[in-house]
Amino acid sequence: MAVSMLREIKAVAAHFVISGEFLVAERFGGGHINDSYLLTYQQDIRPVRYLLQRINDQVFKNASLLMDNIQRVTGHIARTLKSQGARDAGRRVLTLMFTHEREPCCRDKAGSHWRLYRFIEGAHNHDVVETAEHADRAGRAFGTFQRLLADFPGPRLHETIPDFHNTPLRFEALERAVQADPRRRAAAAGREIEFALDHRSLAGVLLDLQRRDEIPERIVHNDAKISNVLLDRRTGEELCVVDLDTVMPGLALYDFGDMVRSMTCTCAEDEINLSKVEVRMPLFEALAGGYLESAGAFLTRAERRHLVFAGKLITLEQGVRFLTDFLQGDMYYKTTRPTHNLDRCRTQFKLVESITRHEARMNLCIERL
Repeated sequence: MAVSMLREIKAVAAHFVISGEFLVAERFGGGHINDSYLLTYQQDIRPVRYLLQRINDQVFKNASLLMDNIQRVTGHIARTLKSQGARDAGRRVLTLMFTHEREPCCRDKAGSHWRLYRFIEGAHNHDVVETAEHADRAGRAFGTFQRLLADFPGPRLHETIPDFHNTPLRFEALERAVQADPRRRAAAAGREIEFALDHRSLAGVLLDLQRRDEIPERIVHNDAKISNVLLDRRTGEELCVVDLDTVMPGLALYDFGDMVRSMTCTCAEDEINLSKVEVRMPLFEALAGGYLESAGAFLTRAERRHLVFAGKLITLEQGVRFLTDFLQGDMYYKTTRPTHNLDRCRTQFKLVESITRHEARMNLCIERL
């Protein structure tokens, strides 16, 4: 690490209440949004580590609201775990460190926002679901996260990314992109555009149920993938979910739907050989079993009835987002080839077809659990 960067990190860390002597800092993880650094301090006779992160102000325009959400959510979970006498409670939720002014983040001279977490030792994660046990553990982790927040008191959390899962608005953006066709790409995506529009009737189903008070608003993670689940390195047990930047009000079904999308198919998100894109029922059964074991007690009947539908909807929505970005010229998602976003779209739409074929079996699985 460059001397200037090390000097900057030490200056930022000095804003936070940390005891002991600073020993070392190193880059941590491969996140695409925030810059992360692992800091080590000597405290008494042992080293203690912390995770320092610079919040990407281009993605998250209001870091104060974001950090208010995280502070309230982690604080509530920590208090609940303590009241329940949970084993190893300090490793089952992210712990924010505060500045000397009792703030959850600080600003450097350039105006960037930084936050600091206590590092959870003895934990690891996976980038992809490789086994049914992985799916089970991930389902339990996100189910527990939702359950621990089911009694979260007001006021309502901030919507840091408004309409994040408003599928009708995603379709409106697609239609505008098709009509404008700024990069003359619509002809190359004719079949995908037709597929999306043929499924538009699905877009408003969950929002309509919410408007009729059949499905309640809950606190949602909004990035429910296996890489955001920490597992105990020794036992393999789920510990907690991380990357809480997108935590905000939403539907519990959004998280389960995203888990179905990202964890029940072992292919890459941009798989070109579409014959490989298929729902793996053993993975779905493990995912649903783990999730309902931890979250099932607070879910309503309507929520349970729409778990499989949510998997199809969120997969469709993500495909629409990839397709829209392709038509607009790859403005949002990073690409490595001209048709990268179109390939991603095709993978999502093929998975929608697979979920549709397996839908009856998947619903029977939910009914049995």
